[in-house]
Amino acid sequence: IHLRGSGYDVRAAEDCIAAGKAVLERAPDMLIMDVHMPHMDGFEFVAALGEDEAYRHIPVIFLTSEEEGEQRAKGLNAVGFVRKPVRADELLAIVAKHVRP
Repeated sequence: IHLRGSGYDVRAAEDCIAAGKAVLERAPDMLIMDVHMPHMDGFEFVAALGEDEAYRHIPVIFLTSEEEGEQRAKGLNAVGFVRKPVRADELLAIVAKHVRP
């Protein structure tokens, strides 16, 4: 809601399978990934996506309530790490640094 309200085009996916299809259809300017998702976690998804040169450049923000998540995010093109519950102003500030609406 906050991203759309700030002028961003947002596509949502309920799991990594749907996210993968969406990325293949049209590469996004940024990924905002929940760490806990069905089929594979957000870290695994971004690592797999990074195996393809065409998608390696996409900046990623990870969302999680885990303490150790920040360590796992290193090396995965992470530009942000937001702990749950997500504060809209914090998320919007990170997105604005990397993507224009």
